[in-house]
Amino acid sequence: MIQQTIKGVIFDLDGTLVSSELDFQLIKAQVGCSPEQDLLDFIAQLPSPYMRQEAMNIVHQHEMLDAQNAELLPGVASSLKRLEQMQIPMAIVTRNFGRAAKLKLAQCNVPISLILTRDDAPAKPNPSALLHIAKQWQFSTPHCMYVGDYLYDIQAAHNAKMRSCLYAPEDMPHYASQAHHILRHFNELPELVKAFA
Repeated sequence: MIQQTIKGVIFDLDGTLVSSELDFQLIKAQVGCSPEQDLLDFIAQLPSPYMRQEAMNIVHQHEMLDAQNAELLPGVASSLKRLEQMQIPMAIVTRNFGRAAKLKLAQCNVPISLILTRDDAPAKPNPSALLHIAKQWQFSTPHCMYVGDYLYDIQAAHNAKMRSCLYAPEDMPHYASQAHHILRHFNELPELVKAFA
């Protein structure tokens, strides 16, 4: 495989740039979703608009509460600064809803203005948001990298034909082998990007 230059980096938000304490098992229990089913898929399939809205209100409450307590994760500030110095454009794609995501960015002082939430595009692993950003940057997708901490992030990157980078600071998840790159410490990211510059 010919290694393409990395010209732009897109990040997941929760668990990648900022902390998150969202308890998905609790949220799923409150809306009646089974533990193994995707929460957003479950809500989308509820039979009436009223039921969908009620379920989404519960999710929004949890997300807003989580946003108020979010903190920037270790190594993020210095790495983003370094990428900025390297003139690498950056963006965020998150499954959060817009208000919670923007509150997190403001609260944690994240210097990235281009952000797409589930209000703007179908949620990951759907690649639409990633493809939209690549198009906006006018980069072909192999020149972009998506950095996230979960399986959906790797899948979204693959679906968009982008390079996938899994941020796994603690335990190595079973799906880690599906990622092109693995970051154990966030401050390794600029060197990884530089290696393909």
